[in-house]
Amino acid sequence: MKLEKRSSGEAEETPVQKAPSGKKPVVVYIMILFIAAFLLMALSFFMHQRSNTEALGQLQNSVSAMQEIQDTQDKIIQLQEELSQLKGQAEDLEKQLSEAKNETEAASKNTEAMTALYILQQQYAAADYDACRQTMQRMEDDGLVGLLSKDGIDGVTSPSQRYQQLKEAVLNK
Repeated sequence: MKLEKRSSGEAEETPVQKAPSGKKPVVVYIMILFIAAFLLMALSFFMHQRSNTEALGQLQNSVSAMQEIQDTQDKIIQLQEELSQLKGQAEDLEKQLSEAKNETEAASKNTEAMTALYILQQQYAAADYDACRQTMQRMEDDGLVGLLSKDGIDGVTSPSQRYQQLKEAVLNK
């Protein structure tokens, strides 16, 4: 039969092999599964990327917060050092103030003693011996006699010696 067809001039039809009808849907099914797996992987990648971005944002916020805390702690330490320095300066100034007050009080007492001596001399010059005795008693009660200088200047009698001279002269009258 085959020979006949060739010789008859009719075109021979080559039988087309058809894929078994059960294999074509399996290939399509596998392709769909691969596409679905690829899409799931892509979705997973993007979700993971988003999660990483959020985590990085949180880490950056944490790092920024830690830097701010560190800066604040550095500033606190600096302020504490300045405070301790200022406390030291305040103590020094208080000490200087106390010394100045003591010196002022001493100078004031010395001035009071010299003023009392001047008053005693004026009373003696006026021959008011009762007032002289009162002034001498007040000077001794207030402790002013011990504050009179024992040093004389350029041959001038010292205030302490002058008081003793006035005292002897008043008591002898």
